[in-house]
Amino acid sequence: MLELFKSIKLDKDSSTPLYMQLSDKIAEMIESGVLLADLKLPSIRRMSSLLNVNSVTIVSCYKQLEANGYVHSRPGSGTYVSAVVPSHRINYSDRNIILDELYQIDDLDLINNGHIKINENTINFASATPESNLFPVENFKLVLNEVLDRDLGNAFDYQDSQGFYPLRSSVCCLLEKRDITCSEENVQIISGAQQGIDIIAKALLRQGDYVITESPTYTGAIAVFKSRGAEIAGVPLTGDGPDLNILEYNLKKYKPKLIYIIPSFQNPTGISYSNEKRKEILALAEKYNAYIIEDDYVSGLDFENMDFKPIKSLDKSDRVIFLKSFSKIFMPGLRLGFMVVPSGLKGYIIEAKHATDISTSGLIQRAFDLYIRKGMWDEHFKLMFDIYKERYYKTIKALESFLPQNVQFHKPGGGLNIWLDLPSSCLVSSLLKAASAENIVFAPGRIFYSSTPTKLNNIRLSFAAVHTGEIERGIKKLSELISYFDRSKSLTGNVPIL
Repeated sequence: MLELFKSIKLDKDSSTPLYMQLSDKIAEMIESGVLLADLKLPSIRRMSSLLNVNSVTIVSCYKQLEANGYVHSRPGSGTYVSAVVPSHRINYSDRNIILDELYQIDDLDLINNGHIKINENTINFASATPESNLFPVENFKLVLNEVLDRDLGNAFDYQDSQGFYPLRSSVCCLLEKRDITCSEENVQIISGAQQGIDIIAKALLRQGDYVITESPTYTGAIAVFKSRGAEIAGVPLTGDGPDLNILEYNLKKYKPKLIYIIPSFQNPTGISYSNEKRKEILALAEKYNAYIIEDDYVSGLDFENMDFKPIKSLDKSDRVIFLKSFSKIFMPGLRLGFMVVPSGLKGYIIEAKHATDISTSGLIQRAFDLYIRKGMWDEHFKLMFDIYKERYYKTIKALESFLPQNVQFHKPGGGLNIWLDLPSSCLVSSLLKAASAENIVFAPGRIFYSSTPTKLNNIRLSFAAVHTGEIERGIKKLSELISYFDRSKSLTGNVPIL
């Protein structure tokens, strides 16, 4: 975590005071999710040493952050990130490149400095979140009103920290269809997958503990684990899942408490683990006494009927924490998801959840439970499945038609993402700016690694927020830009920097 602060650059020649520069940069890190709620900031003396500035600068910075609501001080303990991020600074029209996807400061700087612009005409391959016009607003309004009429003021009471019991029961019914058997007592309702990962980390990790992740992996998980002081050991992916030899080596060497994986249509690569590897990973976790966090990202978006089994469905020794969010299919702003928690961890998880936000919105839980029971969830999922399936095949067809031959990608068969390996002559940072000038954005691959990767020429394309009619045009233009960089390199020996 200290490396994040050491990387902050202050301009001592600027007319803007240093404490204000630092305050703005830390506020930006909090807004973007790099620094999470309840994280303790370095002491004044430590921060002063890290940035080579005097302690007065740090004191003034922390006071400024506290006055603006970003942090709060605890007498005798230190300065901590606030649980609620103030909204007055965030310019959503410029920074809608998907704050749930692009966490790193470099990318936010590109947005703020105007190198990347998002507007209503942007072809947005960066977002893995559905467009707002696909949200089932009318049906959800119906169940909200019914809940208010039925439950009156009870709808606004605090819920059990574990979640609204009928919703937990509905979740168990949904999981039965995936061959996961569980009871309501093991279901924990959460405010989205990101909170779930944070609760697990808060409950189980201590400073210096190791976590094994895929490499690359979901950048939000990386941010959570680092914020809790954990060390990350990455395992490279092959075509059917993690390299098991490296996974076992890391298990032996680091003795991690957690293995975080996305086994179906992995984010960002789209790779899915073979059913055989799922069994082997579970066996390794049992052998080395580690818990698995199985992030069920979008396993239901199986367009080619690959029928992968959740690792949790194979779990006979209560070794898997199953994590699921509804944000990629439903309405992300509701912040709703769940975990299936091993019995031995239940008390720790409930305690951490209660310390985080007491409970997830009771009204939203009651409404979503009714939404499921009325069959509206199944109906909406079928609609989203058909829309995403059409966009998936349209994207694959365009990539096969227009991409230069030296760009590699594989067809994942489902999910929301396509991972491209670009030629070394094509610098992703330059492509990002050039594409933005053409009103096209995507996610640079480097943000999905826990440390600086040796290979920097990957990009992730998501089709969740791109209108079907815009996919071909966007892929064609992006392919032309890749060809331009590759051709310029071969002709001049230099990579063009835009």
